[in-house]
Amino acid sequence: MKRIVLVVGVICWMCIGYAQKVKHPSLLYTPERISQVKQRMQHEPQLAAAWEDIKQTADKELKGKSLNKADYLSLAYLMTGDKRYSDKLKEILLDVIKSKTWGSSEMLARRPAWHADLGVAHKSYLSAIAYDAVYNDLSTTEKKKIAEGLYRLGVESSLGDWLLEPTRIHSLNSMGHNWWTSCVCMGGILALSLQNELEDAKEGAQAVYDYLPEWFLFAGDVLQHKPKTFDDAGGMYESLNYANFGIQEALQFWVAWKNMHPSASLPDVPQLKDLSSFFAYVSYPRTGILYNINFGDSHKNVAAESSLMLLYALGIQDKNMLWYISQVESGQHRDGYFLNRPMGFLYTPSLKSAPEVPDLKQSQLFADFGWATMRNSWKKDATMLAVKSGYTWNHSHADANSFILFHKGVDIIKDAGNCWYPNPAYRNYFFQSQAHNVVLFNGQGQSREQQYHGSTLRGYLHHLLDGGNVKYVLANGTGPVSDHFSRNFRHFLWMDNVVYIIDDLKTHESGEFEWLWHPGGEWKKRGADVTITSGESSVVVRPLYPRLLALSDFVHDYPDDLYWEEITAPTEDLKATETYYSLHLPGKFNQIKGLTAVILKDSITQKDLPVMERREGKDWIGLRIVYKGKVTDLYINQLADGRLMHSNSWIEADGWTTDAYMFAVTYAEGTDPAETKDIFMAYGSALRRNDVSYFASMSKLFFIRKDTEKGLDLWINGQPFVNATFRVEKRPIHLSVNDKNMIVNYQKGNVKVKYTE
Repeated sequence: MKRIVLVVGVICWMCIGYAQKVKHPSLLYTPERISQVKQRMQHEPQLAAAWEDIKQTADKELKGKSLNKADYLSLAYLMTGDKRYSDKLKEILLDVIKSKTWGSSEMLARRPAWHADLGVAHKSYLSAIAYDAVYNDLSTTEKKKIAEGLYRLGVESSLGDWLLEPTRIHSLNSMGHNWWTSCVCMGGILALSLQNELEDAKEGAQAVYDYLPEWFLFAGDVLQHKPKTFDDAGGMYESLNYANFGIQEALQFWVAWKNMHPSASLPDVPQLKDLSSFFAYVSYPRTGILYNINFGDSHKNVAAESSLMLLYALGIQDKNMLWYISQVESGQHRDGYFLNRPMGFLYTPSLKSAPEVPDLKQSQLFADFGWATMRNSWKKDATMLAVKSGYTWNHSHADANSFILFHKGVDIIKDAGNCWYPNPAYRNYFFQSQAHNVVLFNGQGQSREQQYHGSTLRGYLHHLLDGGNVKYVLANGTGPVSDHFSRNFRHFLWMDNVVYIIDDLKTHESGEFEWLWHPGGEWKKRGADVTITSGESSVVVRPLYPRLLALSDFVHDYPDDLYWEEITAPTEDLKATETYYSLHLPGKFNQIKGLTAVILKDSITQKDLPVMERREGKDWIGLRIVYKGKVTDLYINQLADGRLMHSNSWIEADGWTTDAYMFAVTYAEGTDPAETKDIFMAYGSALRRNDVSYFASMSKLFFIRKDTEKGLDLWINGQPFVNATFRVEKRPIHLSVNDKNMIVNYQKGNVKVKYTE
């Protein structure tokens, strides 16, 4: 009886073991995906054409023995069943496992030795795809032999270095960026493919699954100035190039895991739901390839369609993803999921329902890592302003308070970009402040050591407001340049067709200030203006404070005005040079206000530009802007810039009384300014005129106010608790605050706004 029970027990154990084995192929190139794409090919000519490209590539690989295109061979085999492809894959795998190591000599020479890098990760991925594809054509002996070889070369080195005890040498604090997800997750995908043959591989894959959420949730640290991995608004702190790569690698593992374990649930990672909007917000749709913000080590042609396709496959879907993917053109960047590449062929969703524009706000702040975008439309070739003031480290450049301006299809004021890292130009120019649109002091920007050690004090962006034709954000780049500056604030105020850049600068000692400009087109000086033109895009750069630009090339005739210097720098491809410009303020100062207007021209031939009058009064400077029957008075309070500690910063300007740092009122030409229907204020507690309070708050706030025919629209920032009053002659029918409708509380000619964020 005992013997019978034992036999039954063994049989049951064998059944359980067999049931636990995964079926192949089931990683990424699944039978379901293959079936779906074959059906789609019947009525989607683009897919049929893409398949022909893939097959041609695979056919060429039949003549060699390289692992580099094993993904093409794998897809060709699973699409056709042609044994020529599986035979070649088997040959490649049996040859690959003869290698002593996949590690590079450079990494192995480190102490401790790095056995796995991005190269190992890539080979792990390709090997996994190949092994998964031909698994059913291998003998039991071949399966085991190949599995043991791949485990030694890929899984053991990757997970051993990056994840598992007792051999792990890396942590999220030191290398928790794109390398971590690539090495761990590609090692994890390889482990998934080997788990039928090796119990250790199964345990390794499970470890990747268990630890991966920690990468998304990593909150940074103090001692190494390490930022958190993800912004609360969804973005990743690395440049777009590496953010997409790191996320893509993580999502590939989860897709493979889900394919192999269809009934299993994935970890709850809140950051995933905002990734779609992040990639959209940092994109610039245009005629031609989609551009993206290229702060840091990225390029404007790089896109993130791969991450969005994988999210879509995981069931995290929205139409904004489809919009984004539809904007990316085939071949526009190196690592894309294009239709004629295996992953793009299998994972590009149908784009028939992609909207013309995304359903997103026109402005977005990523406060945790210091990016902001503002645009006037989501239509192609519109205008977008991107601002950066965050961390400096690794792939994030020394560019606190820098900006990029896209207009009519081009980055008309651009970032200099980057180049291949070993080239001296990268560390000597592209990474440094000189390659960005910032203010230098005595020729210096951020300390060069920040490239490796990071900025002890980071930059910040605050108080984003978007009231349609009026937008605002405050950049605080003091921290990264605090060895020279005690104040390095840059206000970006975009009103109608002009972006005003207001610099509030104070240094520890007197010295020379200069403003850097990197034109994305032809730079041509005309009097006190500079025009930058590229194709159909043109803007006018007009310095207004602290001085105008010298009127002629005879700068010695204008000793107090700004003079310019042309500086030659390498282009991104290092094949040529280009010119950027430095505007110098003569003399030595330790505290100044700068104001530059960037006028967005409707066309390169436009002659009718806003008329700007510099105006000054007691304790204030400002502008009067007249354009198309509208007048805007802009005031900057000279007492509100930190020079007074406890004294109140009240000023009187043209009948207005306020303690605001800055404010602007807009009214019809020929009417009384008191009749204004549009007000902007930065950092103020009150605005009064003739004993009438237009605005009052115990805390200083930032706001945009617009009076409409039937109501009052407000956009408010500055404090989590708001208790403010706004003067309105008649009770408004509706009240909107930060694009949300509120109950109208009207008392004695004032609308009371009270809420907690």
